Amino acid sequence: MGTKREQNDPVAQEPSDIWAAPAAAGAADHGLDELDVAILRHLERNGRATNYEVGEAVGLSASAASRRIQALESSGAIRGYRAQIDDRLLGKRMTITIRITLERQSAATLEAFETAIKRCKGIVSCYLMAGQYDYLLIARVADIDDYGRLHHNELSRLPGVTRLETSFALREVLEGKG
Repeated sequence: MGTKREQNDPVAQEPSDIWAAPAAAGAADHGLDELDVAILRHLERNGRATNYEVGEAVGLSASAASRRIQALESSGAIRGYRAQIDDRLLGKRMTITIRITLERQSAATLEAFETAIKRCKGIVSCYLMAGQYDYLLIARVADIDDYGRLHHNELSRLPGVTRLETSFALREVLEGKG
């Protein structure tokens, strides 16, 4: 258990302790208990962990961890597994953020935009925003000419768009921290 000083000293605590953070807000509303949340946190950091490794991390046997993981997959809590690929190796060297303003925020305008954006090559994320802009897009492209193609052939033709603002990332500092 340690001394009171060790308990309050963040340096003395194990940084990878899956029990350190409080249960996710709303987890209980979705039928998740503390073990489920701990499993999700472990898999978020290491999606290739074996059932044995997950069980060890949360205090379950491999078979019990496997049953819980299967239940989490079936419920949709785990939506899938994927590899994080270095996009530069695939020729995508630039990360771009694009802020979109629509002419109006009617349900029809939002739906038309969201349907169209899903077909745009190079867009890796799209977020409906509160605040100054309606949508925030993240794009990965090869170079400035590739972005020019994306802008001219796809983004400028999206339904309902009245304004596009683009920023180019200089370098990645942090990605997908789980």
